Amino acid sequence: MNIFKKSLPVVLCIAALAACDDDTGTMGIYPETDGLTHSHAIVSVTTRSVGLGAVRTASDINYLGDIIDPETETRIRSEFAAQFYTFENYKFPEKYQMFPIDTTLAVPDDHSQDSVFCDSVEIRLYFEDYYGDGDNPMKLEVYPLSKQNILSEDSVYYSDINLEKYIDAGTQPIATKVFSPNDYTLSDSELNSSTHSNNIRIVLPRKWGTQLMQDYYEHPEYFKDSYSFIRNVCPGFYFKLKSGSGNMISVDVGTINVYFSYYEKSNPDSTLSGLARFASTPEVIQSTRFVNDDLQQLIDEEGCTYLKTPAGIGTEVTIPVDEIMDGHEKDSLSKARLILSRYNKKDDTYALGTPSNVLLVRKSEMKSFFENKEVSNSLTSFTTSFDATYNTYTFENLCRLVSYLHAEKKKGMQTERISESEWEARNPDWNKCVVIPVKRSTTQDAYGNVYETSVTHDMDMNSVRLVGGPHAPLQMQVIYSRFK
Repeated sequence: MNIFKKSLPVVLCIAALAACDDDTGTMGIYPETDGLTHSHAIVSVTTRSVGLGAVRTASDINYLGDIIDPETETRIRSEFAAQFYTFENYKFPEKYQMFPIDTTLAVPDDHSQDSVFCDSVEIRLYFEDYYGDGDNPMKLEVYPLSKQNILSEDSVYYSDINLEKYIDAGTQPIATKVFSPNDYTLSDSELNSSTHSNNIRIVLPRKWGTQLMQDYYEHPEYFKDSYSFIRNVCPGFYFKLKSGSGNMISVDVGTINVYFSYYEKSNPDSTLSGLARFASTPEVIQSTRFVNDDLQQLIDEEGCTYLKTPAGIGTEVTIPVDEIMDGHEKDSLSKARLILSRYNKKDDTYALGTPSNVLLVRKSEMKSFFENKEVSNSLTSFTTSFDATYNTYTFENLCRLVSYLHAEKKKGMQTERISESEWEARNPDWNKCVVIPVKRSTTQDAYGNVYETSVTHDMDMNSVRLVGGPHAPLQMQVIYSRFK
């Protein structure tokens, strides 16, 4: 297996495991000053692949498609449900302006004989990126969501969500659509236009749009905000992939467009065209379901570990706390560096991407970290970025984590008055962490300091193999400090 060149600290890790040495010329150890001495050790770190199971999904992007990772030959399928919001106190034109209208009525606001009609209605799913062959056809079905079982903003939704339960029993699709990312129904001039955005256009029955308009004139309070609109008019739609493979589209935003005609107030002989638009954006709930096939065969591989998204595989790291602290209880940890090296990807046009950022978090805190919308704290959770030059993810300093785990164990044994083996049996994951691909958002203050504002699961199509595995330990560089 061909591996990109490793960073210098990895190359240096050829010393005997757990060997302490005063030769610090190549280890980046600080010079001895004020009676402070330093020593270093190289300790063995074991890793293995673990299934992440269902993960919390964000509402900023949806996926629709069915693809096979050419490197691992695992299959990923996705479909989604989305709600649509209305602007607060949204208003259509006055009812007497709507077309058709009986112009013989003596009183223009007497609506007893006029009707409201929709000219046409459509859904557009806009996307910038897609994975796969843009010519491959796909077929989807669109189902209206139930008003009896609403996707609630008070609930947390995961990647294994059963979207079928949010449609009424016996419901038939309101529309079907055969599409491909490359839309050959449009002319070259339209496709190359500066105003064109890639989208899937789904035509809905005209009567659906007419009913929406009638709901407005009968109950305008239903349109006062998105909460009322979703519960009384349009709970949203379920976009179900029916057939096709070879494409995965990332849907950035969806819109419902209702087209209608109406008259000018001042000129009943002048007909105008109107458009009512309702959008699916992070302001309302969007939930994508992912199905990953054949992941267990990757998890069981012992010659490497994996990072795979979405909702796929992470790498478990066992921190050798006892080995690091043995004989150094009175020393201070100055550095504990861990480097994860990536194997080269196969040269394939459709190779999946590499996660840009990863999170290392205690295994016991992995679920609560995302549920509580936490950011890394440099104590029990750390983030780092992929270094394309060295083909690595580097956690520069985990010494606070090591010290924290060591102190937790000692305190637990004392509090519970049990032996070390008993405490470890009760807490089997005490020194285990998991590396997980994530999306990070940051902000910068006036002094140039950068702070994380959010860390969420990476839901892009990514897959990488890392050096390691149960029988191929990694090496951690540890530096100790002590006063003479």
